[in-house]
Amino acid sequence: MDMTAVTAETIDDTVARANVRRLAAAQALTGANAAVVFATGSIVGATLAPSISLATLPLSIYMLGLAAGTLPTGMISQAYGRRTAFIAGTGCGALCGLLAAVAILYGSFVLFCFATFLGGVYGAVSQSYRFAATDSASVAYRPKAISWVMAGGVFAGVLGPQLVQWTMDIWPPYLFAVSFLVQAIVALIAMAVLAGVNAPKPAPAQMTGGRPLTEIIKQPRFIAAVICGTVSYTGMNFLMTSAPLAMKFCGLSLSDSNFGIQWHIVAMFGPSFFTGHLIARFGATKVAVVGLLLEAAAAVIGLSGITAMHFWAGLFVVGVGWNFSFVGASALIVETHRPQEGKKVQAFNDFIVFGLVAIGSFSSGQLLASHGWSMVNIVVFPAVALALTAIAAATVMQRRAVA
Repeated sequence: MDMTAVTAETIDDTVARANVRRLAAAQALTGANAAVVFATGSIVGATLAPSISLATLPLSIYMLGLAAGTLPTGMISQAYGRRTAFIAGTGCGALCGLLAAVAILYGSFVLFCFATFLGGVYGAVSQSYRFAATDSASVAYRPKAISWVMAGGVFAGVLGPQLVQWTMDIWPPYLFAVSFLVQAIVALIAMAVLAGVNAPKPAPAQMTGGRPLTEIIKQPRFIAAVICGTVSYTGMNFLMTSAPLAMKFCGLSLSDSNFGIQWHIVAMFGPSFFTGHLIARFGATKVAVVGLLLEAAAAVIGLSGITAMHFWAGLFVVGVGWNFSFVGASALIVETHRPQEGKKVQAFNDFIVFGLVAIGSFSSGQLLASHGWSMVNIVVFPAVALALTAIAAATVMQRRAVA
């Protein structure tokens, strides 16, 4: 039986809406963790690393933690409920802030990388917020639930960079140390918010049954959704992680960099207030395609100049593109599985997406150091072409199957 056969109209979305409010708030608080890491990681890395080519390694390690945390998040959620996974994740977030501050104090590049790894694990748990919002939701409400949770990231776009701006110089010999200490406190606040999410331990019937994972992942729409999500996140990540250091190389200030990251994160999550409505009207596939084209447009902007305005505009456009393509890909994933298959399919999707993003992110710092900002932008184009081809192929195959 197809999951869409569930009688969505009979499902009361009261619990789902209450969860969405808490998950959106947690998204804002958790997103501040990522904002602090990405706004400062390459700059702290350049200070602590033995070579400038390793400056963005802490950000790559963050993405590695993001990939490594996806499957354990799924397993913990399946066995003990999502709320337990949320509490464990926010604990990792608090440790990230504390250890990063200690690393800055003692000048330890290795410890700083370990701290960003824990921050990545925290980020992996936060990726499940969007799927958790759909657990008790009707079919009609699911795209909107995903979108509203993602919208919480708008406030992260303001909170994170402003947190850095307000705290980076409080302890002059140790740039950003206080920023990470405050970030640890924010993670603990997120823990308190998530403790109230209505996400009980799964019933035995929900822990078994459903199709084998190998059968689900062979679906053309699933494959296209994974490729779209991977390209969406990789393209955005390439530009976001490299931009602060590239701006520094171009003689721009830390304030310019913080401003760019702030509006980039606002652009990443701001469209979520209406992305769900766009998906409901035009379909997830069309919205994802528009997002991918916007990411390519951001690369064009990046190639057209190196003023602060070029960086800001490129970061803003790639943020909007990421929102459309990533939320669209997430909605496509939800369409490919039945309710009892959800957690394992979602965890597998995130593992593949963020695993490949992590692999790609290891090359961004080396690419910037060796070939410059232009090459970072150029590599976006073939990736977008691959995703568009995968979506087109899946669409053709689906139409043939229906015919």
